[in-house]
Amino acid sequence: MKFLFVHQNFPGQFLHLVRHLVRSGKHEVVFISEGNENVIGGVRRVIYRMPRTPSNETHPGAREFDAGLTRAEAVAKAALTLRDLGFAPDIIIGHHGWGELLNMSDVFPSAPILGYFEFFYHTDKFDVGFDPEFPLTPDMPAKIRAKNAINLQALNNPGWGQTPTAFQHSTYPEWARSRIFLLREGVNLDQCRPDPLAAKKEFTIKGLSFSPKEQLITYVARDLEPYRGFHVFMRSLPRILEECPHARVVLVGGDGVSYGARLPHGTWRERMLSELHGRIPLDRVHFVGKVSYDDFRRMLQRSDAHVYLTYPFVASWSLREAMASGCAIVGSATAPVEEFLHDRKTALLTTFTDPDAIAESVVEILENKRLAKALRGAARAEAERTLSMQGYLTQYEAIIEQLTGKNPAAEEAPVPARIKRKAAEASLSASPTNSQAAKAATPVVAPKKAGQAKKTA
Repeated sequence: MKFLFVHQNFPGQFLHLVRHLVRSGKHEVVFISEGNENVIGGVRRVIYRMPRTPSNETHPGAREFDAGLTRAEAVAKAALTLRDLGFAPDIIIGHHGWGELLNMSDVFPSAPILGYFEFFYHTDKFDVGFDPEFPLTPDMPAKIRAKNAINLQALNNPGWGQTPTAFQHSTYPEWARSRIFLLREGVNLDQCRPDPLAAKKEFTIKGLSFSPKEQLITYVARDLEPYRGFHVFMRSLPRILEECPHARVVLVGGDGVSYGARLPHGTWRERMLSELHGRIPLDRVHFVGKVSYDDFRRMLQRSDAHVYLTYPFVASWSLREAMASGCAIVGSATAPVEEFLHDRKTALLTTFTDPDAIAESVVEILENKRLAKALRGAARAEAERTLSMQGYLTQYEAIIEQLTGKNPAAEEAPVPARIKRKAAEASLSASPTNSQAAKAATPVVAPKKAGQAKKTA
């Protein structure tokens, strides 16, 4: 099969599928994206560049949509070049978040589109108004509605959608949900796995060393910000570190803002350190920034208590990886987390906004070794039951087959071009028959279930 992927940050959410397709040796994989240093052997990269950024004169609520339309044009231009070179994908798989897929059905009208739908914003629930520290202001509803402009365009375009959790699926309008597959993302359970010996030997990360006698508390987020409960976790540390004198804390994450509004000045790390000045021993709280994946995995294996907090929003991949690594997790009792974990069965879940409750749960895990061991085993077992990478890829292939009529797992390996040339030179009869040519020119029609509402995503 011929696959065309689209994501501004190659390979994005499609890393595991792309690797799987390339490993099979059966498919041609092309990926349109902006330029970066990531490399996957066997993938043909097509780079596009944003020709401009939205003008300051553009209405603030329309800038994201303006950028999305600009991306859509740039991606379509790259796709047109591919089409002119003879490339015709069997399916297009991409992310709807940045508008890149909006014009793809104009370029390849016969190719089904499977777009990643991450989150549909609401003015009255989920992340908005969830944290009392950041109440809704009068100007926010209009801005939030505007954030769905690309979402709504995508939902009304031809194609289908996918999303990784039931919670994210529930954020979309009811009229669109039947067109969005629930495709639960998997974890490499061989890479992310418990290491019973990790706590018995010295652990190092970013030049920091931790002895087996020290307790390690871990926290991970792409960026240290309120959406991931950074501010609340920091406020829990004075009590945790006072009650657990042998504990140290490692926080992984950048100083940017992935979600929500930016501060007028400085970073959230700076703000929280200023707020807690004199209340936490800074020699026991370590900000290590972003780390390599190997260090990240080893840290989870060594962790004595792992804290994962989030607004009612998109769940992080790190939560899945922490489960697979057999972490003793303290999580927020919010819908994204509760979909993965159950209180006192696979984790300790607590109120997001309550630093004392978070501290109490962390201290309980550090002091109750029997409980910690039970939670570790249960988290790993749940990951094995629900987060299998093979199960994820198998379901992905089933959706692709439903949309294209072709089974990626059953496709024969492509015949090398040199063999094709020799066959063509050997006999004129190598040209396709009329019936074969007609079959090749016929657009693939998805099964009835997937093709009922052709209009929506």
